[in-house]
Amino acid sequence: MLDEINKFERIVYTVLIILLGAVLICAIAELVAMIVSYLFIPSLNLLDSREIVAVLGAFLLVLITVELLDTMKAYIAENVIHVEIVVLLAIIAIARKVILLDPASTDSGELIGIGIIIVGLAAAYYLIKQAGVVIGSGKDRKTVDIPQEKS
Repeated sequence: MLDEINKFERIVYTVLIILLGAVLICAIAELVAMIVSYLFIPSLNLLDSREIVAVLGAFLLVLITVELLDTMKAYIAENVIHVEIVVLLAIIAIARKVILLDPASTDSGELIGIGIIIVGLAAAYYLIKQAGVVIGSGKDRKTVDIPQEKS
């Protein structure tokens, strides 16, 4: 029974990887089209601040998609969840939010919430890097590997 569930899980992840690959191709095509249109539309400036923010947002969206694809690929290949990559993906996503944010039209509660999320993710990333945590380190292993201090 467990083998069938594992096979089904691999099929689901494979389908998700294929779909995410299609989304990634579309996102890259849109990013290229956006950059080309901004650079070749006649204007006094090559890119104004609004266009730069739009390009950075699209670029970070492609980066998030690539990292998510890498996470899923690692899980399929090794049956391992790379916690560091997941936290890094969340940091990139919140960075994209901050870059695209218009502080003038955002209320203080949302800004405080984003700040708390950033501090929490930074602390999580620091602790993960210090501990070297990986959930699972091989087929069907669900333990947390933490290196021991040398005496």
